[in-house]
Amino acid sequence: MMATRRRTYSSGSDASDRFISINERPVDDISLEFFYKPHTITLLIVIISGLIYFAFTRDENESIQSNIQSGLVAMVFFFLIISIMAFPNGPFTRPHPAIWRIVFGLSILYMLLLLFIVFQDYRTVRSMFEWLFPDLTNFTIDMDKGEWGEKCDDLSFARLWESIDFFCFAHFTGWIMKTLLIRHYGILWTISVMWEITEIAFSHLLPNFIECWWDAFILDVLLCNGFGIWCGMQICHLMEMRYFNWESIKDIQTTTGKLKRAVLQFTPESWTAMRWLDPTCTYMRFLAVSQLVIFWQLSELNTFFIKHIFQMPPSHPLVFIRIFLLGAMSAPTIRQYYSYVTDPRCKRVGTQCWVYGLCMCIESLICIKFGADIFQHTQIRNIIAWVLVQAAGSLMCLYLCVTHHRLQRRRVIKHQDDSLDEDTEPDSHITSYIQSLPRKTVTLSTPEEDDDSDDEDEGPAKVQRRRKNPQLRRSNRLDH
Repeated sequence: MMATRRRTYSSGSDASDRFISINERPVDDISLEFFYKPHTITLLIVIISGLIYFAFTRDENESIQSNIQSGLVAMVFFFLIISIMAFPNGPFTRPHPAIWRIVFGLSILYMLLLLFIVFQDYRTVRSMFEWLFPDLTNFTIDMDKGEWGEKCDDLSFARLWESIDFFCFAHFTGWIMKTLLIRHYGILWTISVMWEITEIAFSHLLPNFIECWWDAFILDVLLCNGFGIWCGMQICHLMEMRYFNWESIKDIQTTTGKLKRAVLQFTPESWTAMRWLDPTCTYMRFLAVSQLVIFWQLSELNTFFIKHIFQMPPSHPLVFIRIFLLGAMSAPTIRQYYSYVTDPRCKRVGTQCWVYGLCMCIESLICIKFGADIFQHTQIRNIIAWVLVQAAGSLMCLYLCVTHHRLQRRRVIKHQDDSLDEDTEPDSHITSYIQSLPRKTVTLSTPEEDDDSDDEDEGPAKVQRRRKNPQLRRSNRLDH
């Protein structure tokens, strides 16, 4: 008989419990049980029926391209169905765990696609993109030329207003989403400033990195990045102060209330204030947060190199598909990495974080392999300086954050001590007043000590205590 294999965890293991909470979090409060009960048999019947229908009704003589695309779509669809049934929930359960299982399934497919591309040549990969998107056939990267770094001395309000376009709005909303994920002013501003340094270091390889000083520091850092960070942190503060009390939709009587509750299902179940750096953080935690900053730069850099190497316009759907996919992957990834860094009971990273890190490394490998002609013009001094500045800048900014937290903590402790001293001040006045009063000495003496005390000079008043004589009391009982 074949033994059944089950996923087991040791009972009482705190590390396993912490890993389950970030990798396969269960749904605590279920309002509608229908959406959380397994319907595997029903799903199997439906997908088999649909497969039979399309297999015999679809025109296979249309074109070989259409047949291959339909087959690929069917493969992805069935893989996502398997993802819903088999993959873990991750750290989130809203709006439904199936959504985050699909995200994890898409990340697996993206990782497999990147692995396939690594073993191809440039012409094959380019042909794949042209086959999926025929509009890329006649496009070259030279067509995407703009006024990069030109007329930098012409600084006026009209020039700034002309520079604001759709990408500025996308930049602004992107930083709001980044803030909702990281929720830390110091780390966010570090990433923002370090990215501008990254653009300067790689501007000799990527022409669209060439910017005027006012474009980099006024439009990017202050307006798009800074205002996006501020708006995102305001949303975080509102979510932290919110009281989450979820009422079952079955208990709501009005139709408006039911619709409102259904919409709120797409909001977080709870909100955790992230404390990446605290006054007592260890050096390993400090380095782990610095690693997050560097990985974030690498992820952003891959976006521009892939677009430039495989010659895609910035507004192409393939570019936005990748950005949206990585954004969906980043939400559970950062939550799992945060738990791994800050919680000593969590001994390993979550699966989504592991897959995301592998995808970033494979993307960098693809950029280096297929962008050999571009990297031949690399200025080694710029790259070495970029690495050193990234490391030193990240460590310095994070060190200042830790120092700020320590000073803030000391102020809080000092304020608490001062308030405690004010509360205890009346008691200290009463104690000092009692100690200043004249005291009267009271001495307890025995009858044998009284004879000696008569010969002494007058002194403080004494209180005599008679001692019971057990022999006298015994003789009195015998006389009676």
